[in-house]
Amino acid sequence: MLGDRGNNRNTMLILGFPENLKQAQLLAQAMDCELAAVTIHHFPDGESLVTLPETLADTAVFFRTLHEPNAKLVELYLAIQAARAQGAKRIVLVAPYLCYMRQDKAFRPGQAVSQQIIGELLSGCIDDLITVDPHLHRIASLSQALPHCRSIALSAAPLLGEYLTRNGIKGVLVGPDEESAQWVEQVALASGLDMVVASKERVGDREVRITLPVHSYKGVAAIIVDDVISSGKTVVEAVHQLLSRGATAVGALCTHALFAPGAEEVMAASGIHSVISSNAIPHRTNQVDISPLLARALRDTLSTGPAGN
Repeated sequence: MLGDRGNNRNTMLILGFPENLKQAQLLAQAMDCELAAVTIHHFPDGESLVTLPETLADTAVFFRTLHEPNAKLVELYLAIQAARAQGAKRIVLVAPYLCYMRQDKAFRPGQAVSQQIIGELLSGCIDDLITVDPHLHRIASLSQALPHCRSIALSAAPLLGEYLTRNGIKGVLVGPDEESAQWVEQVALASGLDMVVASKERVGDREVRITLPVHSYKGVAAIIVDDVISSGKTVVEAVHQLLSRGATAVGALCTHALFAPGAEEVMAASGIHSVISSNAIPHRTNQVDISPLLARALRDTLSTGPAGN
């Protein structure tokens, strides 16, 4: 699908970056449109040379999931500005994982509020943004973080629940903390499985304590559900609690397989049975394809016409 765009030249083109061309191609196939690659050359001093196709469509849809974000953000910004210079009339960013959303206030004097800063940067240079399960704490909608563009926040939770049903996976769904409740509820609704939500207390910077609610865990499988798995510490503590209560096996289900260095090893040592994730972030645990979800949202977005900045 890379290459000549034929009759789509003046309508829409999906532009994928090197590390997620496979995911971008799935979206292009779901949209029945063309895909072209953004090429990146890294100079010895660490700078990036970003090159777009010589001819763009009127609507340029950039696909880049923004984990490990620092270099990606600079390259994305360069690509967007290059597309504007080439005459693209509308810029849409499909970022299944949206970075820097957690730091939504200064917890200590002098801290940068990254949600506001990155939100200003991104929303100021694009027309529309589509993302999946953004990690928002104290704001009601994604538009508050992205004030200058139109934005859509999707959830992969129903697809995760459908995956469990389709594969005959049974067990009690466990949200490891209060913030996970929204995702556990959607997975439970889609799968018909029972659910509970635990409470979490942070004990220092690197330790958490999970308290499970009253439930009959003995002799049943449990599935921990969350939007993001990063360090794995919350999952590990939940695994220990569930196994100590008599659960026969414990797995985990998430949208974003972020997995900080060492997280998989720590989780494997805890006795976790399996981990299933969506392909919002490319990872070997990916089992759930979100491209149909993204395609529906992209069609809806494009049908409304450009919002402008």
